[in-house]
Amino acid sequence: MTRRFRMLVFVVVMLLIAAGGMVVVWAQHDDEEPVTILGTWTAEQEEQFEDVLRGFGVPFRYQGTAAQREVLLSTVQSGEPPDIVIMPGLGELAEYAESGLLEPLDELYERQEYGAPWMPAGSSSGHAYWVPVKADLKSIVWYREGEEPGDSPAPLESWCIGMGDDGASGWPGTDWIEDLVLQREGPGVYEKWALGTGGVKWWRSDPVRTAWEAWAGLLRQDERAAEEALLTDHRGDPDGHGLLFDGPRGGCSLEHQGSFALSFYRSEAKHARLTDSAPLLPDGGGRVRGREVTGDFAALFSDRPEARELIEKLASKEGQQAWADRAGVFSANRQVKPRGDAVKGEIARRLREGPRCLDASDVMAPAVRDAFYEAVLLTIARAAAGRDPDVPGLLQDVQRVQDAQSAPGAGGRRAPKTVCSTR
Repeated sequence: MTRRFRMLVFVVVMLLIAAGGMVVVWAQHDDEEPVTILGTWTAEQEEQFEDVLRGFGVPFRYQGTAAQREVLLSTVQSGEPPDIVIMPGLGELAEYAESGLLEPLDELYERQEYGAPWMPAGSSSGHAYWVPVKADLKSIVWYREGEEPGDSPAPLESWCIGMGDDGASGWPGTDWIEDLVLQREGPGVYEKWALGTGGVKWWRSDPVRTAWEAWAGLLRQDERAAEEALLTDHRGDPDGHGLLFDGPRGGCSLEHQGSFALSFYRSEAKHARLTDSAPLLPDGGGRVRGREVTGDFAALFSDRPEARELIEKLASKEGQQAWADRAGVFSANRQVKPRGDAVKGEIARRLREGPRCLDASDVMAPAVRDAFYEAVLLTIARAAAGRDPDVPGLLQDVQRVQDAQSAPGAGGRRAPKTVCSTR
């Protein structure tokens, strides 16, 4: 039921109770309406997540979809948003918070259990509108056991690359650009670029342009490989073991992908190994300046007590430990103990150490993020066609979108103040 309809039911119930004490059961049924949750996890991970939620004792109804942005926007416009949304897009959540559609979570988690850059209290309003309930490590490269790569930039033929996604094609390419900017320039420049601060036209700046040109140069090494990357799903075949183990080009041996790639590898995950990305990136200098990380953040569109209770339990040390144990995922909660083999232990350690920076495109305003995705796809398409990618022209287009978002009257954003942390 919509909130408007629930209010109508409430009024009718009150009138009928005044007339003779009837239909009290309606009110009781409404109180027991399950908490609605919209997330991106599907298939096996959806089942695992639902198992964890059942342990909380709060009735719920979960919907997992790769087209989350479109589904959420549709439900918000119809006046029937889910009680809880779980998504990586902090920039998108910031816009909903700015519109007054999100409820503060200030009392629903233990702040000392989360640190920067995960700390959800990093909004300009002083309130927390999201809390991380899953974390992943980027700035890593996967390889097969026994095939450890060298410490110098790898040619395009070595890379397993797929840009396709059901919901937002192109984001694997933004990960490359982000990692290049981070490893070349360090966390300070990276953070200002992600937030669009510092009084610099960052999309036209040397740090972003040279990183992008290095990636475009890699793609132009092989037109056929660039075309395959454009047409290939980043997860590989739905029934396969990911691009690293059975990608379209059997010869590829490296994959620049987040720690969530383990779920794509399935039974072959035990043969996957990881290393730092910095030495292997185009024009890599070998120095690790920081680690890009990403997360899935829970936010409240409803002030229902049941929804608040569910988020509180999911964000707690006990809830996060149950989620990590059940699905082998990683948590930003400092109190959660990592489980699993040596590879998972290494991922958990890196998630807690050294300079870490949130995924830049996740933090950006949705319009800027989408322009970023489009520019990445155009870069690959032009490389596949043997054309000059025209990096300055593409970046100028993204800068125009950034300028429009930053113009007077465009509205403030409750985005995180902190994108990178050195602790």
